[in-house]
Amino acid sequence: MKRISMILAALLCGMPMVAKVQPGSPISDNMVLQQNTKARLFGKAKAGAKVTATPSWNSKTYETKAGKDGKWIVEVETPKGGYTPYSIVLSDGEPLTLNNVLVGEVWLASGQSNMQMPLRGYWGCPIKGGYEEVAHSGNWKDKIRFMTLPLVQSYTPMDTVAARWTVPSPATSPDYSALAWHAAKRMTDVLQVPIGIMSAAYGGARVESWTPREILETYPDVSLDPRDVEPMEHYMRPLLAYNAMFMPIKDYTYKGIMWYQGCSNVGHDDVYAQRLANMVKDWREKIGLGDIPFYQVELAPYAFDWSMKTAEGPKLRKAQWDACELIPNSGIICTNDAAVEYERFNVHPSDKKVVGDRMADLILNRTYGQTMFPCVSPKYRSHTVKGNEVWVDIELNNDIISPNCDIKGFEVAGADKVFHPADRVRQDGQKNTLIVSSSEVAEPVAVRYCWKDFQLGNVVGDNYLPLVPFRTDNW
Repeated sequence: MKRISMILAALLCGMPMVAKVQPGSPISDNMVLQQNTKARLFGKAKAGAKVTATPSWNSKTYETKAGKDGKWIVEVETPKGGYTPYSIVLSDGEPLTLNNVLVGEVWLASGQSNMQMPLRGYWGCPIKGGYEEVAHSGNWKDKIRFMTLPLVQSYTPMDTVAARWTVPSPATSPDYSALAWHAAKRMTDVLQVPIGIMSAAYGGARVESWTPREILETYPDVSLDPRDVEPMEHYMRPLLAYNAMFMPIKDYTYKGIMWYQGCSNVGHDDVYAQRLANMVKDWREKIGLGDIPFYQVELAPYAFDWSMKTAEGPKLRKAQWDACELIPNSGIICTNDAAVEYERFNVHPSDKKVVGDRMADLILNRTYGQTMFPCVSPKYRSHTVKGNEVWVDIELNNDIISPNCDIKGFEVAGADKVFHPADRVRQDGQKNTLIVSSSEVAEPVAVRYCWKDFQLGNVVGDNYLPLVPFRTDNW
């Protein structure tokens, strides 16, 4: 009996002491709170209990009352961001102190594997310079914080997730989203405030994976019957990531959302734009902060059909751009240059710095008014056929496209609808007009630029932002 008592005592001593007030998963040591706003703290306590929050930056006490289900939420006024760490005392009569809290800018980074892809890379898919970033990550401990959610699923909405905010170090940073890491570094350098990244991405997930039940039930091709869902590849399952990875973090206070997703929706471009818009509308309603910014990454070049005979990838990319027309306060970055030739069969290009920097520039320009950072890629405007040439006008404000020779990525077709690589492309003087022709096509009727699953062009605008792939036909 004495031995059993000693064992029980040892076990009890090893168990963490848990206060009655239980903070929600994102409400932890090392978190970053959104600056200059009323940031939300939330969690659970005894039903009807008074819960208070007292931050050290102003020593004010904010209070709320737990509902019948024990859930509570309270807003605290946050100061201007800075690198000074603070504490917050939560209490329902028994205090709990959250330490090393920073105030700055908070972004939710979500989508599928190219957003999830960590600095350590994946098996057979390394990150360019990833371990260099890991080695020096501790230098950013007072400027960047990450909360990385595990890959979990649920048929019902969850309140909690097994994740907490962490401080960058060689021990923690290998699991950080490489794209979001580079974006955060650039943003904190420019804005001079800490950046918090809530990383909730699930490799292979479809847009339907991040969509709630009430919307999915209106889609005729989606079944939510577990007998249909369970046999699916885990990453293809609708609803489940939304319940387990979005719902537990929806009440946190964000500035905006970064999104990189679409590979698993290739072949369904006809519905993608509207479904993404539906998802974003729901997320914004659940987050409850209005039309916060939503910025996408265009799918990088990849041979979705390894035979290279079809072109489903560019259709999905076009749908991503179309979604921006449906989603208020949104934007997208082009990534036609964000891969190299030997990565044509690798859906995870290694250079996440160029993508992260480009995402940061979009955010800095559109959200923070830092207009010195270019964020608009050149786009097709119109074309005119003149003899055996197609004159293509490019839309690009306040700059001129380059290079002016050795231009790659164009194809032209005649009435037979057979495309041939352009063997001559030249610029019309110092204008944003490209003159395209092929010796195989005497009477062209259509022109395409990088309209393939994998094709790298080299036309760029300001700050090397690539020309967005396009086609003038609908074949």
